This record gives sequence, structure tokens and C-alpha cells, in this order.
Amino acid sequence: MAADEDLLRLSVRTGRHLLAAGLKLATAESCTAGWIAKLLTDVPGSSDWFDSGYVCYSNAAKRRDLGVAEATLATQGAVSEPAVREMAVGALERTGVGVALAVSGIAGPTGAVPGKPVGTVWFALAYRRGQAVEITTRVKFFKGDRDAVRRKAVQFALQLVLALELPAAAR
Repeated sequence: MAADEDLLRLSVRTGRHLLAAGLKLATAESCTAGWIAKLLTDVPGSSDWFDSGYVCYSNAAKRRDLGVAEATLATQGAVSEPAVREMAVGALERTGVGVALAVSGIAGPTGAVPGKPVGTVWFALAYRRGQAVEITTRVKFFKGDRDAVRRKAVQFALQLVLALELPAAAR
């Protein structure tokens, strides 16, 4: 499990990655409840590459604040690929940033449903490539208690942004 110092170092690297591309990031968090945004804004100068963070824990907030479709939530659930895709695109569209990160999962100890055990976390990155929007999604199944699942989700989310091939900023 990543220690707080490791997560902060990951945040610094994420900021440098975004800054080098001249892009800003917005987050749309459910199970991580703003932890990603908090870590990123712990980095001095983060306003140069971090725009905003949505904490949309309830389905109502996901619909209201990010535009996740009621049908998606009713048929697929909040912890699903379609839901995180819509969360990421909603954050991208509402903020106008270059990259949006969405996370939704079951941190436990309750909340598991058939096919979605505790530790299931979905991630989505929506990013602009010229006029097009590309979306990358991943699902992970983390082991551990509530804190461990959330901490691992934060770590993986930052690693996902770091793995994104971003263009160098125009000089």
C-alpha cells in the first residue's frame, strides 16, 4: 500500500506531466471522495494544471452535477464502465479542461452486489485530441479494508494519468 509520501510524490509527477503538456485536469470522484483532488492540490503551484474536482458520491449528484444518465445508473449501476465514462465526459464538458479523471467503486465493507465485490473500482480518463474526445477505462479489484481500497484507487488513478501520452506543450 502506498504511503502518504509516495502518494504526494505521485501527485508531483502527475502535475509535471500535465504542465509539460500545457493541460489542466478535472476530477470526478465517488468512492475516493475528493482524495485525488486533495492530493493534487497539496502540490504548490497546482493551480497551473489542476482546474476542479467534483465529489459526486450519490447517484443524484452524478446525474445533477456530471450529467450521468438515469438509465445508465438504473441498468448498469454507479460502479460500471458506462457510469465512469459519463462522469469523465461530464467533467470534461463542464470545465473545458484537457483531461478529466473519474473514479467510482465499492470501498466496503458493504455495498457488494453479484459480480461487483467489495474492492471493485472503475476508472475513466476523458481527454481531448484535437476536436475529438478519447476515453480510456479500466477496472481494478483491490483487496483490503475501506481505507486500503480507497488508497489503492487513488494511487492507480494518478498512475493512469501519468501513463497517458500527452503532447508536449506548444512553445
